Amino acid sequence: MGSMTSLQIGPHTVQPPVVLAPMAGITNAPFRTLCREFSGGKGLFVSEMITTRALVERNEKTMQLIHFDASEKPRSIQLYGVDPATVGKAVRMIAEEDLADHIDLNFGCPVPKVTRKGGGSALPYKRNLLRAILREAVTGAGDLPVTMKMRKGIDDDHITFLDAGRIAVEEGVTAIALHGRTAAQHYGGTADWDAIARLKEHVPEIPVLGNGDIWSADDAVRMMRETGCDGVVVGRGCLGRPWLFGDLVAAFEGTGAPQAPGLREVAAVMLRHAALLGEWIGDESRGVIDFRKHVAWYLKGFAVGSEMRKRLAMTGSLAELEDGLGELDLDQPWPQGADGPRGRTSGNNRVVLPDGWLKDPYDCAGVSEDAELDTSGG
Repeated sequence: MGSMTSLQIGPHTVQPPVVLAPMAGITNAPFRTLCREFSGGKGLFVSEMITTRALVERNEKTMQLIHFDASEKPRSIQLYGVDPATVGKAVRMIAEEDLADHIDLNFGCPVPKVTRKGGGSALPYKRNLLRAILREAVTGAGDLPVTMKMRKGIDDDHITFLDAGRIAVEEGVTAIALHGRTAAQHYGGTADWDAIARLKEHVPEIPVLGNGDIWSADDAVRMMRETGCDGVVVGRGCLGRPWLFGDLVAAFEGTGAPQAPGLREVAAVMLRHAALLGEWIGDESRGVIDFRKHVAWYLKGFAVGSEMRKRLAMTGSLAELEDGLGELDLDQPWPQGADGPRGRTSGNNRVVLPDGWLKDPYDCAGVSEDAELDTSGG
């Protein structure tokens, strides 16, 4: 793969150039541990999205979310904020208290309760507000690299990614990740990889990472070849498949694809994932309950009856989960077609925006503090 095998994020060399996308309720320390183990410690694994206001206020849940395992290097936090001053405070707190080694800013979230307040993927439309937030973040970060993740724009009539990319370069952002969809598309339709190529041409000064519709290692390699981007960000493709990072490393290093796991191996990973969650939360039962959302993703494509799927998604202890998994036909090989799309696929939604939001792309007014809600990345 030659020059496609490493990515520079400030002082950090990411080799191969593969990044785990932040996903709310998913990319906590246990899931990052699994992905990192399969990759042999290679790649960059970003925390769940953290709201800057909650961080500054030292919210108890938030302080747990930013806890990194001792083996996580570099430690990578994604922040979500709408107020430049609050973002600046949060970034300075991270830098001064040595809470992370890399800060990513989220401007990709398409969830209505966020865009309604002018946050997430709605925010880059307000060019001056975006600039103010990036300036505060880069200034407050000191030596820590600051990157950002964004979408193409609000909808096809309000495309912002080229302007946002130029602003990011001017304000000292280290790298940009682009999800090749608008906010209106949510997770539906097909990601526009051509937009990733256009952004790369538009901001040759810094690395551009591509995101959207990477369901396999082959997709990642193809995205880099077709767009010229410097790295890939993988989100929904690794749901129930943390071993995708092992496949990605093999593809980029040319070592041959690992054999796809059969159901026996998948069941073992499921148990380990649930156990790690219990250790992290400090309560086995709560860990298993938190794990329930992953069951359908792990079992996608395998011959497991609907009643058993339901039962496994209702377990409350590791013993109960292990017993249920033990009743499956564990000799099943990896099912054909299970590498395809997973996770949310809804699309073409009207984007809910504050009143008058689209009147002036430069006016900063109108973003309220309650835009900072705990919700998903983009």
